[in-house]
Amino acid sequence: MLLNLKEIQAPIAQEMMEFEIKFRESMKSNVLLLDKIMSYIVKRKGKQMRPMFVFLSAGVAGQIDESTYRGAALIELLHTATLVHDDVVDDANYRRGFFSINALWKNKIAVLVGDYLLSRGLLLSVDYGDYNLLKIVSNAVREMSEGELLQMEKARKLDIDEEVYYDIIRQKTASLIASCCAVGACSSGADVATIEKMRLFGEKVGMAFQIKDDLFDYGTAEIGKPLGIDIKEKKMTLPLIYALRNASLLERKQVIFMIKNQSHKSKKVQEVIDFVKGSGGIEYAREVMQKYYNEALDILHSFRDSPFKSSLSDLVQFTIMREK
Repeated sequence: MLLNLKEIQAPIAQEMMEFEIKFRESMKSNVLLLDKIMSYIVKRKGKQMRPMFVFLSAGVAGQIDESTYRGAALIELLHTATLVHDDVVDDANYRRGFFSINALWKNKIAVLVGDYLLSRGLLLSVDYGDYNLLKIVSNAVREMSEGELLQMEKARKLDIDEEVYYDIIRQKTASLIASCCAVGACSSGADVATIEKMRLFGEKVGMAFQIKDDLFDYGTAEIGKPLGIDIKEKKMTLPLIYALRNASLLERKQVIFMIKNQSHKSKKVQEVIDFVKGSGGIEYAREVMQKYYNEALDILHSFRDSPFKSSLSDLVQFTIMREK
């Protein structure tokens, strides 16, 4: 049976409550406008899966202490900064059902807010000498930026093969979850080998998580994100890559033409979705997702049994069984 996030959170419920207070404290500013925007950001927080990965990983690898709270805050500050900047780049008016910062306060303020969040994260680490945590998270932010740019570069030609796709999602998505798990382990006093093991565990989870997200594009309009949004944005996802690889030359040319030139038409997007479904692309992507999921659990099983380990296993299951 799939547990909900509140049940999964049980071994770290107290820590998560304390984290919310400390995180809000780390965002405070004497500038009234900035403080108002920080309050808005805190109120629209999502499932809080990133801090959960940090605390549970720390519990699995060692002991949760004060640096675990700072590590979780560092990840949230730097990641929130990238999301605020992303919304400006994408000219997006909404995020998780709320108005984006740029929609409410315009682009100039949104960019400055993102810069402020970045500086708060850096200072939080520098002030306490958490250089190892800062290195882990800074590497993840660099990889996320590179992954986004690689995807943009490839979207122009639609020439992404499976290996390039894995590179993109490893950098864009998996690097963040990997850094959550590595930060948790590092903050708990774990050795270098254990930190790397937790990082790799998080990377496998992140790969499965992104493939699950890609599959939503071919689901029903009521579940997850809007149907066919990746196709409209000319993003090459695993089900589509598989379908194109196994299509005839003519069929491949026709589908690529539709994506490049007609993806603004709902009827054409539906044709691409039907083509992918008919080619076995969905089943193939599910198999690959399951492979990464199994590899992640294999790594996790090498740690001693504990309530943290059980909850982390449940959290991994939640990432690939979720409906949105």
